[in-house]
Amino acid sequence: MSERSGDVFAALAHPTRRQILQDLRDGEMSAGEIVKRFSSSAPTISRHLGILRAAELVTERRDANRILYSLVTDSLALSVGDFLSAVCPEQIVLRQARKSNRTGGSPSPLTADVRSPR
Repeated sequence: MSERSGDVFAALAHPTRRQILQDLRDGEMSAGEIVKRFSSSAPTISRHLGILRAAELVTERRDANRILYSLVTDSLALSVGDFLSAVCPEQIVLRQARKSNRTGGSPSPLTADVRSPR
């Protein structure tokens, strides 16, 4: 597993960080807005945001005296996708077969021997 993927999974390991990501799903939020959603202190939430930033799961920008955070959805999807492809390479073939079936194309010869997951 790459170092970057390790950072992503470490960031996802804590329920507060997972909740922050879910909260940011609807759009950009200020640090103060994020802190208000938790019973933890502002410095604790700031540390969680720092871990999410280091894992490249969120970005921050300054607006006057506020810090605004946004979700980086591609980063999470790519890291998890890369991990799953490495651990379950047969899933790549199954996805290709499903895509081919949806578009009406013929299945790849690689999918002929692939059985459904148990």
